Amino acid sequence: MRLIPARRRVPLLTAVVTALAASVVTLAGPTLAPSASAAASCLVDYRANQWPGGFTANVRLTNGTNPITGWTVTWTYPGADQRVTNGWNAQVSQAGAVVTATNVAWNGGLPAGGSTEFGVQGSYTAGNPAPTGFTLNGVPCNDVGPTTAPPPSTPPPTVPPTTTPPPTIPPTTLPPTTPPPTTQPPSGCASAAFCDGFETQTSGTPTGTWSVNYPDCQGTGTASVDSTTAHQGTRSVRINGSTGYCNHVFVRANHDFTGLGPVRFGRLWVRHTTALPTQHVTFLAMRDAGDGNRDLRVGGQNGALQWNRASDDATLPEQSPAGVALSLALPTDRWTCLEWVVDGAQGRLQTWVDGAAVAGLTVDGTPTHDIDGQWLNRANWRPNLTDLRLGWESYGEGADTLWFDDVAIGTSRIGC
Repeated sequence: MRLIPARRRVPLLTAVVTALAASVVTLAGPTLAPSASAAASCLVDYRANQWPGGFTANVRLTNGTNPITGWTVTWTYPGADQRVTNGWNAQVSQAGAVVTATNVAWNGGLPAGGSTEFGVQGSYTAGNPAPTGFTLNGVPCNDVGPTTAPPPSTPPPTVPPTTTPPPTIPPTTLPPTTPPPTTQPPSGCASAAFCDGFETQTSGTPTGTWSVNYPDCQGTGTASVDSTTAHQGTRSVRINGSTGYCNHVFVRANHDFTGLGPVRFGRLWVRHTTALPTQHVTFLAMRDAGDGNRDLRVGGQNGALQWNRASDDATLPEQSPAGVALSLALPTDRWTCLEWVVDGAQGRLQTWVDGAAVAGLTVDGTPTHDIDGQWLNRANWRPNLTDLRLGWESYGEGADTLWFDDVAIGTSRIGC
């Protein structure tokens, strides 16, 4: 549905002052939404986080006065070399200087005044000025029409002489005196379709890109944003995992992974405080649409890392002494890089810890006793992974406190 702002007459002086205020915001940094009293049909708040040669931006869209069932947001980069390389919570493309972001399946509906957030990652060479000309479904946002930044040599417009002093710009429309902190995104993001270091999260329960999930039942397990412990940057997600099945808790990535194809690479950093127990626990789960939507899980058993297939409880490696010896314990009280690839086309799997391949956590297609013999008892295993959840689930014993950071999913190896 198109939102058509009412036409109104604007005195020349007021129009000039409004243009001056808008130019101050554009030159100062991230685009700021107008105050609550502004008569805007829609609002777009674009806040960039940049480093030399690259940037991410969190974009908050607030709908106008009529509900919509789908949205397309566009903007224009005034820089000649700003290029968006990927995005999350939206399908993002770029043609020339114009960027187009369209909702994904789960966030297209917005009530009147409703909001949603998405993000982009990009690169630049000469500069990264704030974008202009925001629209929602073709209608200008932020109470202005589409604009382009004036060239550097163009002076600002001059207010014509008047005997009446110009109105004072309300303080709420001025840019902040301190720009938002700039934090480089997780390493290896350039090759990832989804990459998040939790830096846009505020304290409390994870929101936006992540949602807290309690499968089947809810107990004492908790998930929160932690600003005291991080692999890099200032934030991570902390999981307080308790013993017992119903005390499980996960954070789920609100991202559509279905378009990535059958080969799925993942990378995360994890830190935990208690050694993996003898009995089975899970800290990473991915729903497998090729296996009745049962989970493909990563966790531990007999004190070592293992994969587990929920539908038939097959383990990788086999839980024999020789099989467990081919895996390794997850180190405690330090950050560990865990990488994996699940090849749904060939039914293969490989795992790396701190960059080194783990022999016992490999499915190569040929059954090997003590490693993947049990796993490959199911012929033609072809996983189709559709989501990503991080947390803690205990099936008998084992409580732990874990932190996750710098999580990435892609179609090629991302690296640590």
